[in-house]
Amino acid sequence: MDIQELRKIINGIDDEMTRLFVKRMQAAEEVSRFKKENGMLVQDRTREREILFRVTENAPRELEAYVKTLFQTLFSMSRSRQNTIIAKNNRLAEDIKAAVEETPSLFPTKAVVACQGVEGAYSQIAADKLFSIADIMYFNSFEGVFRAVEKGLCRYGVLPVENSSHGSVTQVYDLMKKHNFHIVRSLKLKIDHSLLAKPGTRLGDIKEIVSHEQAIAQCGEFLESLKGVKITVAENTASAARAVAESERSDLAAISSGDCASLYGLETLGGEIQDNPNNFTRFICISKKLEIYPGANKVSLMLSIPHRPGSLYELMSKFSVLGLNLTKLESRPVPEKEFEFMFYFDIEASVESEAVVGLLCEIAADSLQFGFLGNYAEV
Repeated sequence: MDIQELRKIINGIDDEMTRLFVKRMQAAEEVSRFKKENGMLVQDRTREREILFRVTENAPRELEAYVKTLFQTLFSMSRSRQNTIIAKNNRLAEDIKAAVEETPSLFPTKAVVACQGVEGAYSQIAADKLFSIADIMYFNSFEGVFRAVEKGLCRYGVLPVENSSHGSVTQVYDLMKKHNFHIVRSLKLKIDHSLLAKPGTRLGDIKEIVSHEQAIAQCGEFLESLKGVKITVAENTASAARAVAESERSDLAAISSGDCASLYGLETLGGEIQDNPNNFTRFICISKKLEIYPGANKVSLMLSIPHRPGSLYELMSKFSVLGLNLTKLESRPVPEKEFEFMFYFDIEASVESEAVVGLLCEIAADSLQFGFLGNYAEV
């Protein structure tokens, strides 16, 4: 047979497979209604294992792995469809629906906001971009920001989570699993670092530079060019600039934002000293209450999964089935448990889609721990 005849045969098989696939999904819908009425979970691992054993027995040995993958994909799509039906009475689905209905149509322009650091910190700059009028409460640590939001001291908090040059802010991710919060908005802020010192100081006079560890890492090439200069880690870039201003030393400098020069009466010895000219940090705005504003197009999740082969693959395939783009995957070890990790996902999705809500409910049911962190827009 020539290629056209072979393609005609494949087309016929594809048509028959499509007909049978639709028939299978319709049967799965009936199963989901039965499960819903009887309070049963969507996923039945025993049933799936029985099917995999049966279908692979009927397949040639060299195709067993392919048949297994095909049916695992079918299971994932079937569960997703079933959850679209069952999720309508799911607690998570109800919470999401309530948040969508109760959240105002416009993001607030004025709010009390918690930030780590002091005046001039990049978190403060991010807060001022998110809110026209921000009454900022400053805290010494990232955990202070989480606690302020969790305890109701302020409505919002702003935290850095990722830098385009130096990766994730792991301190913030490690704190996420300890606190009750939701993400309501995110912001990408261009970061331009400057070397600041007291007026009259020359670059050759500098013997020590202080800054936050992220800023130090982002300016590695510049710092390597300085010989014999001590590098000291500070809790924040702005607090480093303030420490230089308050110090009696004339050989001390800070890596900080250019705003801190005028703010603390310092001079700029070098501007835009970061390695990458396109240096951006992503900040999240958190609240205690789940708020989902119109235009939200990014979903963030936090979860842990069973420690067994294929767990992460099964999870990732769920996003693929719905054609969802995964933009961030971060894993952090769970300290009290060996070889267990907390995974953080950012997905391009909206809870306006019933299929997405169904998927979230399915993942929540399958996870050892699960947190829906929010559906929000990035600006």
